Amino acid sequence: MNEYPIIITGINGFVGTNLSAFLKVKGKDTIGVSRNPSKDEISYKELTKRFLSNSKSIIHLAGIAHDIKNNVNDEDYFNINTELTKNIFDIFLESKCKNFIFLSSVKAVSDEVSGVLTEDTIPNPIGPYGKSKLFAEKYIFSKKIPKNKRVYILRPCMIHGQGNKGNLTLLYKFVCKGFPWPLGAFDNLRSFCSIENLLFVILELIENNSILSGLYNLADDKPLSTNEVIELISKSQNKKPLILNVSKKIIKFLSKIGDKTNFQLNSIILKKLTESYVVSNTKIIKQIGKPLPVSSEKGMLKTFDSFK
Repeated sequence: MNEYPIIITGINGFVGTNLSAFLKVKGKDTIGVSRNPSKDEISYKELTKRFLSNSKSIIHLAGIAHDIKNNVNDEDYFNINTELTKNIFDIFLESKCKNFIFLSSVKAVSDEVSGVLTEDTIPNPIGPYGKSKLFAEKYIFSKKIPKNKRVYILRPCMIHGQGNKGNLTLLYKFVCKGFPWPLGAFDNLRSFCSIENLLFVILELIENNSILSGLYNLADDKPLSTNEVIELISKSQNKKPLILNVSKKIIKFLSKIGDKTNFQLNSIILKKLTESYVVSNTKIIKQIGKPLPVSSEKGMLKTFDSFK
Protein backbone atom coordinates (compact mmCIF):
# COMPACT_ATOMS: atom_id res chain seq x y z
CA MET A 1 0.00 0.00 0.00
CA ASN A 2 1.25 3.44 -0.85
CA GLU A 3 1.82 5.87 2.00
CA TYR A 4 -0.82 8.64 2.20
CA PRO A 5 0.41 11.35 4.57
CA ILE A 6 -3.01 13.02 4.96
CA ILE A 7 -6.43 11.36 5.21
CA ILE A 8 -9.55 13.50 4.80
CA THR A 9 -13.01 12.34 5.82
CA GLY A 10 -15.92 14.11 4.16
CA ILE A 11 -13.66 14.92 1.25
CA ASN A 12 -16.56 15.58 -1.13
CA GLY A 13 -18.12 18.31 1.00
CA PHE A 14 -17.60 22.06 0.70
CA VAL A 15 -14.54 22.20 2.96
CA GLY A 16 -13.18 18.83 1.83
CA THR A 17 -13.27 19.74 -1.85
CA ASN A 18 -11.41 22.98 -1.24
CA LEU A 19 -8.96 21.36 1.18
CA SER A 20 -7.96 18.50 -1.12
CA ALA A 21 -7.32 20.92 -4.00
CA PHE A 22 -5.34 23.24 -1.70
CA LEU A 23 -3.14 20.47 -0.32
CA LYS A 24 -2.47 19.14 -3.81
CA VAL A 25 -1.12 22.56 -4.81
CA LYS A 26 1.07 22.45 -1.71
CA GLY A 27 2.51 19.11 -2.83
CA LYS A 28 0.70 17.01 -0.23
CA ASP A 29 -0.60 13.53 -0.96
CA THR A 30 -4.12 12.89 0.30
CA ILE A 31 -6.73 10.17 0.31
CA GLY A 32 -10.41 10.71 0.89
CA VAL A 33 -12.82 8.75 3.04
CA SER A 34 -16.40 8.68 1.82
CA ARG A 35 -19.70 6.81 2.27
CA ASN A 36 -19.69 6.19 -1.49
CA PRO A 37 -15.99 6.10 -2.34
CA SER A 38 -14.65 6.58 -5.83
CA LYS A 39 -11.69 4.56 -7.12
CA ASP A 40 -9.31 7.04 -5.44
CA GLU A 41 -11.09 6.98 -2.09
CA ILE A 42 -11.80 4.47 0.67
CA SER A 43 -14.92 3.67 2.69
CA TYR A 44 -15.24 4.17 6.43
CA LYS A 45 -15.04 0.40 6.92
CA GLU A 46 -11.59 0.47 5.32
CA LEU A 47 -10.37 3.16 7.71
CA THR A 48 -8.69 0.72 10.08
CA LYS A 49 -5.88 1.07 12.58
CA ARG A 50 -3.49 -0.51 10.09
CA PHE A 51 -4.52 1.80 7.25
CA LEU A 52 -4.36 4.92 9.40
CA SER A 53 -0.89 3.99 10.66
CA ASN A 54 0.45 4.72 7.18
CA SER A 55 -0.58 8.37 7.47
CA LYS A 56 0.84 11.34 9.30
CA SER A 57 -2.43 13.21 9.76
CA ILE A 58 -6.17 12.67 9.61
CA ILE A 59 -8.53 15.60 9.11
CA HIS A 60 -12.05 14.71 10.17
CA LEU A 61 -14.51 16.90 8.27
CA ALA A 62 -17.39 14.45 7.81
CA GLY A 63 -20.60 15.45 9.51
CA ILE A 64 -24.11 16.77 9.10
CA ALA A 65 -24.07 20.52 8.79
CA HIS A 66 -26.35 22.93 10.64
CA ASP A 67 -29.78 22.38 9.09
CA ILE A 68 -31.58 25.72 8.74
CA LYS A 69 -34.50 24.04 6.95
CA ASN A 70 -35.13 21.47 9.70
CA ASN A 71 -34.95 18.53 7.29
CA VAL A 72 -32.62 16.40 9.45
CA ASN A 73 -33.67 14.14 12.31
CA ASP A 74 -32.04 14.75 15.68
CA GLU A 75 -30.81 11.15 15.75
CA ASP A 76 -28.89 11.66 12.51
CA TYR A 77 -26.87 14.49 14.05
CA PHE A 78 -25.70 12.30 16.92
CA ASN A 79 -25.08 9.22 14.75
CA ILE A 80 -22.80 11.15 12.38
CA ASN A 81 -21.42 14.14 14.27
CA THR A 82 -20.91 12.32 17.56
CA GLU A 83 -20.70 8.54 17.09
CA LEU A 84 -18.74 8.59 13.82
CA THR A 85 -16.25 11.03 15.35
CA LYS A 86 -15.84 8.80 18.40
CA ASN A 87 -15.21 5.73 16.23
CA ILE A 88 -12.63 7.48 14.05
CA PHE A 89 -10.88 9.01 17.05
CA ASP A 90 -10.59 5.59 18.71
CA ILE A 91 -8.97 4.21 15.57
CA PHE A 92 -6.58 7.17 15.54
CA LEU A 93 -5.53 6.55 19.15
CA GLU A 94 -4.73 2.91 18.38
CA SER A 95 -2.77 3.76 15.22
CA LYS A 96 0.64 5.27 14.59
CA CYS A 97 -0.93 8.37 12.99
CA LYS A 98 0.44 11.54 14.66
CA ASN A 99 -2.12 14.30 14.07
CA PHE A 100 -5.90 14.42 14.50
CA ILE A 101 -7.81 17.52 13.36
CA PHE A 102 -11.55 17.65 14.03
CA LEU A 103 -13.75 20.30 12.47
CA SER A 104 -16.36 21.17 15.07
CA SER A 105 -18.29 24.46 15.15
CA VAL A 106 -18.87 27.57 17.25
CA LYS A 107 -22.44 26.26 17.49
CA ALA A 108 -21.06 23.68 19.91
CA VAL A 109 -20.78 26.60 22.32
CA SER A 110 -23.85 28.69 21.71
CA ASP A 111 -26.50 29.59 19.16
CA GLU A 112 -26.39 33.18 20.42
CA VAL A 113 -23.47 35.31 21.58
CA SER A 114 -23.46 38.21 24.02
CA GLY A 115 -20.15 40.04 23.67
CA VAL A 116 -17.31 38.01 22.16
CA LEU A 117 -17.14 34.22 22.01
CA THR A 118 -13.79 32.80 23.15
CA GLU A 119 -12.49 29.33 23.94
CA ASP A 120 -13.25 30.03 27.62
CA THR A 121 -16.95 30.60 26.99
CA ILE A 122 -18.95 27.91 28.80
CA PRO A 123 -20.76 25.80 26.18
CA ASN A 124 -24.55 25.80 26.24
CA PRO A 125 -25.79 24.78 22.79
CA ILE A 126 -29.54 24.62 22.24
CA GLY A 127 -30.10 22.58 19.09
CA PRO A 128 -29.07 19.01 18.17
CA TYR A 129 -26.39 20.21 15.76
CA GLY A 130 -24.44 22.10 18.42
CA LYS A 131 -25.03 19.42 21.05
CA SER A 132 -23.83 16.63 18.77
CA LYS A 133 -20.61 18.53 18.04
CA LEU A 134 -20.09 19.29 21.74
CA PHE A 135 -20.57 15.64 22.73
CA ALA A 136 -17.90 14.68 20.19
CA GLU A 137 -15.54 17.30 21.63
CA LYS A 138 -16.12 16.05 25.18
CA TYR A 139 -15.38 12.48 24.13
CA ILE A 140 -12.08 13.51 22.56
CA PHE A 141 -11.05 15.46 25.65
CA SER A 142 -12.03 12.56 27.91
CA LYS A 143 -9.31 10.37 26.40
CA LYS A 144 -5.68 10.31 27.42
CA ILE A 145 -3.64 11.58 24.47
CA PRO A 146 -0.21 9.93 23.99
CA LYS A 147 2.72 12.36 24.15
CA ASN A 148 3.71 11.60 20.56
CA LYS A 149 0.30 12.63 19.18
CA ARG A 150 -1.29 16.03 18.61
CA VAL A 151 -5.04 16.60 18.68
CA TYR A 152 -6.81 19.75 17.49
CA ILE A 153 -10.47 20.69 17.69
CA LEU A 154 -11.36 23.61 15.45
CA ARG A 155 -14.50 25.67 15.97
CA PRO A 156 -15.03 27.80 12.86
CA CYS A 157 -17.82 30.34 12.54
CA MET A 158 -19.70 30.66 9.23
CA ILE A 159 -17.29 29.42 6.53
CA HIS A 160 -17.56 30.96 3.09
CA GLY A 161 -15.78 30.53 -0.23
CA GLN A 162 -16.01 28.89 -3.63
CA GLY A 163 -18.75 26.28 -3.62
CA ASN A 164 -20.50 27.80 -0.61
CA LYS A 165 -24.26 27.17 -0.58
CA GLY A 166 -25.25 28.83 2.68
CA ASN A 167 -27.11 31.99 3.61
CA LEU A 168 -24.57 34.21 1.87
CA THR A 169 -25.73 32.92 -1.51
CA LEU A 170 -29.30 33.91 -0.69
CA LEU A 171 -28.19 37.37 0.37
CA TYR A 172 -26.04 37.66 -2.76
CA LYS A 173 -28.96 36.76 -5.04
CA PHE A 174 -31.23 39.23 -3.23
CA VAL A 175 -28.81 42.12 -3.78
CA CYS A 176 -27.99 41.14 -7.37
CA LYS A 177 -31.66 41.29 -8.29
CA GLY A 178 -31.61 44.97 -7.45
CA PHE A 179 -33.78 44.81 -4.35
CA PRO A 180 -32.99 47.47 -1.73
CA TRP A 181 -31.88 46.18 1.66
CA PRO A 182 -34.55 47.40 4.12
CA LEU A 183 -32.75 46.62 7.41
CA GLY A 184 -30.11 49.34 7.27
CA ALA A 185 -31.25 50.77 10.62
CA PHE A 186 -30.13 47.64 12.46
CA ASP A 187 -26.55 47.59 13.75
CA ASN A 188 -24.92 44.20 14.12
CA LEU A 189 -21.55 42.50 13.81
CA ARG A 190 -20.92 38.93 12.67
CA SER A 191 -17.72 36.95 12.39
CA PHE A 192 -17.08 34.96 9.24
CA CYS A 193 -14.32 32.54 8.23
CA SER A 194 -12.89 32.62 4.73
CA ILE A 195 -12.16 29.16 3.35
CA GLU A 196 -8.65 30.40 2.52
CA ASN A 197 -7.97 31.27 6.15
CA LEU A 198 -9.34 27.91 7.29
CA LEU A 199 -7.09 26.02 4.86
CA PHE A 200 -4.11 28.10 5.96
CA VAL A 201 -4.70 27.16 9.59
CA ILE A 202 -5.11 23.46 8.81
CA LEU A 203 -1.82 23.40 6.88
CA GLU A 204 -0.07 25.11 9.78
CA LEU A 205 -1.41 22.48 12.18
CA ILE A 206 -0.10 19.74 9.92
CA GLU A 207 3.36 21.22 9.44
CA ASN A 208 4.10 23.09 12.67
CA ASN A 209 4.85 20.62 15.46
CA SER A 210 5.17 23.43 18.02
CA ILE A 211 1.45 24.26 17.97
CA LEU A 212 -0.06 22.87 21.14
CA SER A 213 -2.92 20.40 21.06
CA GLY A 214 -6.21 21.91 22.09
CA LEU A 215 -9.39 23.74 21.19
CA TYR A 216 -9.28 26.72 18.82
CA ASN A 217 -11.87 29.11 17.43
CA LEU A 218 -11.53 30.07 13.77
CA ALA A 219 -12.66 33.41 12.37
CA ASP A 220 -11.44 36.17 10.11
CA ASP A 221 -9.76 39.05 11.91
CA LYS A 222 -12.59 41.57 11.57
CA PRO A 223 -16.33 41.00 12.11
CA LEU A 224 -18.62 42.60 9.54
CA SER A 225 -22.05 44.14 9.80
CA THR A 226 -24.78 42.96 7.45
CA ASN A 227 -24.73 46.43 5.90
CA GLU A 228 -21.00 46.03 5.18
CA VAL A 229 -21.67 42.65 3.57
CA ILE A 230 -24.35 44.27 1.39
CA GLU A 231 -21.85 46.94 0.37
CA LEU A 232 -19.26 44.29 -0.54
CA ILE A 233 -21.79 42.40 -2.66
CA SER A 234 -22.63 45.64 -4.47
CA LYS A 235 -18.94 46.35 -4.94
CA SER A 236 -18.42 42.93 -6.51
CA GLN A 237 -21.19 43.84 -8.97
CA ASN A 238 -19.82 47.37 -9.58
CA LYS A 239 -23.10 48.76 -8.30
CA LYS A 240 -24.06 51.32 -5.70
CA PRO A 241 -25.46 49.65 -2.55
CA LEU A 242 -29.18 50.18 -1.97
CA ILE A 243 -29.61 50.26 1.80
CA LEU A 244 -32.78 51.66 3.34
CA ASN A 245 -32.95 52.82 6.95
CA VAL A 246 -36.57 51.84 7.54
CA SER A 247 -37.71 52.45 11.11
CA LYS A 248 -36.98 49.52 13.42
CA LYS A 249 -40.49 49.81 14.85
CA ILE A 250 -42.03 49.36 11.41
CA ILE A 251 -39.79 46.37 10.62
CA LYS A 252 -40.56 44.69 13.94
CA PHE A 253 -44.28 45.33 13.42
CA LEU A 254 -44.10 43.68 9.99
CA SER A 255 -42.20 40.71 11.45
CA LYS A 256 -44.98 40.16 14.00
CA ILE A 257 -47.48 40.11 11.13
CA GLY A 258 -45.25 37.52 9.49
CA ASP A 259 -45.46 35.37 12.62
CA LYS A 260 -49.19 34.95 11.98
CA THR A 261 -49.22 34.93 8.18
CA ASN A 262 -47.14 33.72 5.22
CA PHE A 263 -45.32 37.07 4.97
CA GLN A 264 -41.65 36.37 4.17
CA LEU A 265 -40.36 38.35 7.15
CA ASN A 266 -41.10 37.01 10.63
CA SER A 267 -39.49 37.39 14.05
CA ILE A 268 -37.18 34.40 13.63
CA ILE A 269 -35.87 35.54 10.25
CA LEU A 270 -35.46 39.12 11.48
CA LYS A 271 -33.40 37.92 14.41
CA LYS A 272 -31.13 35.83 12.19
CA LEU A 273 -30.59 38.78 9.85
CA THR A 274 -29.85 41.38 12.53
CA GLU A 275 -28.26 39.57 15.51
CA SER A 276 -24.56 39.81 16.34
CA TYR A 277 -22.22 36.81 16.62
CA VAL A 278 -18.60 37.83 17.21
CA VAL A 279 -15.87 35.19 17.58
CA SER A 280 -12.30 35.75 18.78
CA ASN A 281 -9.42 34.16 16.84
CA THR A 282 -6.72 35.44 19.21
CA LYS A 283 -5.71 32.03 20.58
CA ILE A 284 -5.01 30.34 17.22
CA ILE A 285 -3.22 33.39 15.81
CA LYS A 286 -0.95 33.50 18.84
CA GLN A 287 -0.13 29.79 18.48
CA ILE A 288 0.60 30.02 14.75
CA GLY A 289 2.62 33.22 15.08
CA LYS A 290 1.58 34.39 11.62
CA PRO A 291 -1.20 36.64 10.33
CA LEU A 292 -4.09 35.18 8.39
CA PRO A 293 -3.50 35.48 4.63
CA VAL A 294 -6.87 37.00 3.73
CA SER A 295 -8.63 40.00 5.25
CA SER A 296 -12.34 39.86 6.05
CA GLU A 297 -13.23 42.17 3.14
CA LYS A 298 -10.93 40.50 0.62
CA GLY A 299 -12.21 37.07 1.56
CA MET A 300 -15.81 38.17 1.08
CA LEU A 301 -15.07 39.70 -2.31
CA LYS A 302 -13.39 36.46 -3.44
CA THR A 303 -16.44 34.50 -2.35
CA PHE A 304 -18.82 36.81 -4.19
CA ASP A 305 -16.66 36.69 -7.32
CA SER A 306 -16.94 32.89 -7.23
CA PHE A 307 -20.74 33.20 -7.29
CA LYS A 308 -20.73 34.89 -10.68
